[in-house]
Amino acid sequence: MSLRHHLMDGMQAYCMEELSVAIEKKINFVILGLLNHEALTGYEIKKRIDNSLRFFWSGSFGSIYPTLDVLVQDGCVEKEEETSGRGKIIYSITEKGRVLLREWLMKPVKKDELRYETLLKLFFGGELGREGILVHIQNFEEKIKKELLLLEMYVQNLERVQNEEDHKYYLITVKFGVETYRAYLRWCEEARNILLHD
Repeated sequence: MSLRHHLMDGMQAYCMEELSVAIEKKINFVILGLLNHEALTGYEIKKRIDNSLRFFWSGSFGSIYPTLDVLVQDGCVEKEEETSGRGKIIYSITEKGRVLLREWLMKPVKKDELRYETLLKLFFGGELGREGILVHIQNFEEKIKKELLLLEMYVQNLERVQNEEDHKYYLITVKFGVETYRAYLRWCEEARNILLHD
């Protein structure tokens, strides 16, 4: 079997495995984890996800409210409507929800995912040529630089508030992102050098 066919077969197997992992939704545990820290509205849950989790989790969060309804029905979350103001619905975790969250946290991780469309396009870049691929690398590099600045700001803020135990876990997670993004920038430079010099 040629190297090209071997690589194609490997990519196909990888994609099938990615699909099987995606079927096991993690949104339930994302919501339980956030509510374990504090009671939140559905809107606040979405904001937490958009502002914090997007750096290391790329799952679809379009099903927040349906998932909340299921968690309430299952007794893992309870909701309470505020009597004052605009009557917001506040969600909080129950003891059953904490047990479920704890069980999930103790399970071994089946698979860590890494999916970048940029890398997919680079893999098949022979069809496009070096000039087009260099544009993709440049765009990727600019995006990573912006995200890295934000992550570094988060690190500075978290290092000042390590009085709460949860903040230590937030800090080590964000530091992982910082080190990963710095490695991405080094890779961008190396990839550019490979393509520019025969």
